[in-house]
Amino acid sequence: MTVKDDPGQAQFAKATVRKITLRIIPFIFLLYIVNYIDRANIGYASLQMNAELGLTSQAFGLAAGLFFIGYFLFEVPSNVALAKFGARRWIARILVTWGILAVAMGFVQNDIQLYIIRFLLGVAEAGFFPGIIVYLGFWFRGKELATTIALFVASIPVSYIIASPLSTWIMHTVGWLDMSGWRWMFILEGLPAVILGVICFYALTERPKDAKWLTARERDWITAELESEQAAKKGSTLHMSIWKTLANPKVLYLGAIYFVYQVGSLGVGYWLPQIIKGLSGTLDTTQIGLIAMIPYAVATVAMIWWSRRSDRKNERKAHSYIPMGVAAVAMFLAAVLESPILVIASISIALAGLYAFKSPFWAVPGQFLSVATAGTAIAAINSIGNLGGFVGPFAQGMIVDATGSPTAGLYFFAGLLAVSTAMMVAMRLRRIPAPEETGSGAEKTKITAAR
Repeated sequence: MTVKDDPGQAQFAKATVRKITLRIIPFIFLLYIVNYIDRANIGYASLQMNAELGLTSQAFGLAAGLFFIGYFLFEVPSNVALAKFGARRWIARILVTWGILAVAMGFVQNDIQLYIIRFLLGVAEAGFFPGIIVYLGFWFRGKELATTIALFVASIPVSYIIASPLSTWIMHTVGWLDMSGWRWMFILEGLPAVILGVICFYALTERPKDAKWLTARERDWITAELESEQAAKKGSTLHMSIWKTLANPKVLYLGAIYFVYQVGSLGVGYWLPQIIKGLSGTLDTTQIGLIAMIPYAVATVAMIWWSRRSDRKNERKAHSYIPMGVAAVAMFLAAVLESPILVIASISIALAGLYAFKSPFWAVPGQFLSVATAGTAIAAINSIGNLGGFVGPFAQGMIVDATGSPTAGLYFFAGLLAVSTAMMVAMRLRRIPAPEETGSGAEKTKITAAR
């Protein structure tokens, strides 16, 4: 009897997934909010820090981007370590070390110290995102993964919604011990990561079989479902060594798409406070922070709605390239338009597209690779892509120095997003059979996988 044929079993399955979601997602959502605040708050710090440290636009772009060099070099090794030591221990380690370094940002005295700490911050955070994606795969079935990832990744725009007013308020109002507001911002926003790292060690449950907060029936059911799903993928998924995974054409192609995407996405993200400041000379720091909330509020709603649509339609390719194409057009309009209101509206649409892209895109690797291999592949794709996090802010800094306009770089980013859209459109896909859904069920569905 299938799940559909047994309403009681279907209700049990739904309740179990909801219970797991409510236990796991809010906590990792909070972790990623803190993560993104600590990596992105340098954009708000630039409103005061650049003048105090004597940074040019290019020097600031270099400092913002160096984070991603450290991230790139240590992402795959960190993910391998996570597999060895376990998600609970390794994610806790990541949190504590990045928190300490985030606090240290508040004590830098010159550009060289800033470069070093930003690089080390990337090293410390490396492996966090792919580790969480792999961890979610331990708990959720493929058909729920895009929505689950979206609920997690939605913390990125939410982090900006929180960071925009919080960071600028701290900078504007806190000046204890004769230290600048931007220094206190780094210190006060870095401490939560250290605290949450300690909590994570005790709160995170490694696998369903270890979950004392599930009943025996719930543990047995979700374990059987996940094992059945992996068994059904045999023959359609690949299991490869680390080096073969890193050299796999599919993985490299996805990494290239994500690289081009990240150049545009993070180039805008780190420079948004400066772009808003350039639209009006009368805005103070707090007002800039409040305006910067708007695009990310729009992006949060768009991301969750689009990912749920992707899961409902059981489709990933079009749900990846359509929002990215929309983002490319909106980014171009933001560069062309002169009205501050229309520029902010265009940037809001662009960021909505950029964030809507993420969840369907990250659902692809797990559909053509085994769980173990997908972890390394996701780390590799994210690692390659995050090099774009260096190129984007640094390129924007060079463009600003050359043109004197914070919005001039939007032409460059729009072009790159158009390229990334075309690459996703050109990606060849095939249909493969999904696991039979049982409660123990027996209902075949189709999923899309990269070929």
